[in-house]
Amino acid sequence: MESVLKLKRVGILMFLMLMVFGSSFSQSKVIELWNGKVPGAIHNDKFKQIVDTTASWVDKHSIINPYLDVYLAPKEKSNGTAVVICPGGAYVGMAVKHEGSQVAKWLNSLGVTAFVLKYRLPDDSIMKNKTVAPLQDGQRAIRIVRSHAKEWGINPQKIGIMGFSAGGHMASTLSTHYNEKVYESDDLTSARPDFSLLIYPVISMEKGITHWGSRVNLLGDNPTPEQVKHFSNELQVNSETPPAFMVHSLDDGAVPVQNSINYALALQKFKIPCELHLYQTGGHGYGMGNSTNTESTWTEACRKWLEMKGLLLSK
Repeated sequence: MESVLKLKRVGILMFLMLMVFGSSFSQSKVIELWNGKVPGAIHNDKFKQIVDTTASWVDKHSIINPYLDVYLAPKEKSNGTAVVICPGGAYVGMAVKHEGSQVAKWLNSLGVTAFVLKYRLPDDSIMKNKTVAPLQDGQRAIRIVRSHAKEWGINPQKIGIMGFSAGGHMASTLSTHYNEKVYESDDLTSARPDFSLLIYPVISMEKGITHWGSRVNLLGDNPTPEQVKHFSNELQVNSETPPAFMVHSLDDGAVPVQNSINYALALQKFKIPCELHLYQTGGHGYGMGNSTNTESTWTEACRKWLEMKGLLLSK
């Protein structure tokens, strides 16, 4: 009888340890970006806020009130760095697991606090100007993180943006258009990311380079030449654009590798630190990587880059 009780006590202890360990790398808070006052919103009774967190993708019309999933780094590991993650999905959906929550937990393991941004997807039916909606959400997200930096144990000068595929376009747009006034606000907090992590990103809206679906979903079927240039972020780099770590595979059949190459060359022109990793294979949409291909090493390369930039050191 005594041995049975001991086994039960050991089982309970192990369960509690697993609960504590599991919760140390889990989502702890959800923050609505606009508190119900979404800029440029058009009310439409046909659209309801529905997010299926068990699926790899979120339905096109499910984000009306964008929000941040907060993944605080464990206190004993926290180094004060934070990253806002923009999942990809061609501006028509979001890969919220393998380009969102899984990435956040990996960043937590490095001592980095992570925020998965559930941003609005461009749609003329629910917004007055769909081309700026993702940028509005990105600017607001960075401002929220920076203004709450002390509360969350974050260094306000160590806040980065990360994006996959079309989320990479959103991240590079924020990196090059952070000062653009796209919504009315008295908030003077800087929306400039201190660095960017761009994984198989869409960068350009130019024909022959862009991912066509992302371009159409963001700009429509017949954008003006000015719109195409404005959102081709390799053309918008200047001396204030933040440093970047970039990953792309040469056999990417969805987003041409020239997107990353041209952005890296633009950064080099302005002497902005940039590291670009080109992999022989991998295709597109692999998130943290496929263990059978060399692109699976990108997370370690990224860790080393963050370390080199002093972003994994103590606060």
